[in-house]
Amino acid sequence: MGKNNPQDKLDHGSLSFGEGRGEALYIIKIGGNVIDNPIQLAQFLKDFAGLSGAKILIHGGGKIATQTAAKLGVQTQMVNGRRITDAAMLDVVTMVYGGLVNKNIVAQLQANQVNAIGMTGADANAIKAVKRPVKDVDFGFVGDLLPDAVNANIIKTLLEAGLVPVFNALTHDGNGQLFNTNADTIASALALGLSSLYETKLIYCFEKNGVMRDINDDNSVIQEINPSYFEELKADGIIADGMLPKLQNAFDAIQNGVKEVYIGHAAKLAALQKESIFGTRLTK
Repeated sequence: MGKNNPQDKLDHGSLSFGEGRGEALYIIKIGGNVIDNPIQLAQFLKDFAGLSGAKILIHGGGKIATQTAAKLGVQTQMVNGRRITDAAMLDVVTMVYGGLVNKNIVAQLQANQVNAIGMTGADANAIKAVKRPVKDVDFGFVGDLLPDAVNANIIKTLLEAGLVPVFNALTHDGNGQLFNTNADTIASALALGLSSLYETKLIYCFEKNGVMRDINDDNSVIQEINPSYFEELKADGIIADGMLPKLQNAFDAIQNGVKEVYIGHAAKLAALQKESIFGTRLTK
């Protein structure tokens, strides 16, 4: 590749998660395709339960929301891969994200001896948002996060009580209005907001082995990406579509205090504390 390409054979070194540092905190976001597969989800949650130390899980559930909306006669509208959330769709995503998906995950974690607690941003005033401004498109009840969106102290209280927060993709404005908010963005905001209290490690788990040069080749994982290489990969069209906002959020988090960001396969989560290489590592 180009001159900004880090050494692809570079050993990431020990991830050092949970190695004697009580302030370490996993922020793990699980992708929708795993949520849609009951068998894969059950295995992921078992592996998540096996991770030692403080941890937070974040999920969405867009496909299930779309399916549920169709059953209820609510039309799904998408613009550039982003959901238009009118009043009817807000009802659907609130039911699906905050209810159906979230409570099933919490129940399965309880079965794995994890004392999980389901959370929207409104619960305990954990994450506040503002309505996305109308520019070319009115996305409806979609919330954008400001730099001070996360109530770090209240989340710290939950973690110190031995609870494992499970956040879904709902936030609020503090005035009674719920918002649909991108789950990747919430994960990044949580990692950033808690980075002053913990050594936060942000991990995006989905159905691929990492960021790949060739989307059709599971063995083409790019082991390490820095900001300049990220720009090169975007220009070459190697990173595009849904991966773009995920990586942009991740680099924003790194630049503002998050210790490490990894993107990798959900099925390999159990190896996270043991192996030196997990998916793609994002660095400064």
